[in-house]
Amino acid sequence: MTWNPGFLLIILIAIIGFIVQTKLQSVFKKYSKVMFPGGLTGREVAERMLHDNGIYDVKVVSTHGQLTDHYNPTTKTVNLSEGVYNSNSVAAAAVAAHECGHAVQHAREYAPLKMRSALVPVVQFSSMWSTWVIIAGILMINTFPALFWIGIAMIALSALFSLVTLPVEYNASNRAMEWLESTRTLQGVQVAQAREALSWAARTYLVAALSAIATLIYYLGFARRD
Repeated sequence: MTWNPGFLLIILIAIIGFIVQTKLQSVFKKYSKVMFPGGLTGREVAERMLHDNGIYDVKVVSTHGQLTDHYNPTTKTVNLSEGVYNSNSVAAAAVAAHECGHAVQHAREYAPLKMRSALVPVVQFSSMWSTWVIIAGILMINTFPALFWIGIAMIALSALFSLVTLPVEYNASNRAMEWLESTRTLQGVQVAQAREALSWAARTYLVAALSAIATLIYYLGFARRD
């Protein structure tokens, strides 16, 4: 049996992902207790950043869950989790500004965001069916080899989506930090705290991209048949 290097990669990245996710939760919990002068809630931070960027057609709404914050370009809503929406902590300000960074990207027609949005329906389908197509392709490798490569292509699309997501997330964080600093919404050590929180959040997307690539390598390993 041929050794598949992708298997080890998947395990290593899963361990790294667990460490990063644990650290992220710890950092956000820590800075969720650090309040900043001005008393702005996450909702107010988001609304100010949107308006400062000339955006008035995006609504800021509350959503259930923890770290479930996201921007929806279809409905033009910045969705903030309850712990961010009503909180005036450094963590809340950072998250709210980051999500507004996506709204700014949308308004400015940021190319990587447009590409990611275009990939969403295709990737949703691929994520649902790729594993089954791969398995069927392996079982039918001698009779219908094209099926296996169709599955590989579906996996590759997911990896591409994860890679395109990286500049989108890092750019949104950069926009957030630039606004938080330039408007003096956060000052001094609070800026460093917000940057640390967003940095750990960005690392989760990096791990996701590496995981997608490792999965692709793993399945490509089955192509190395004698």
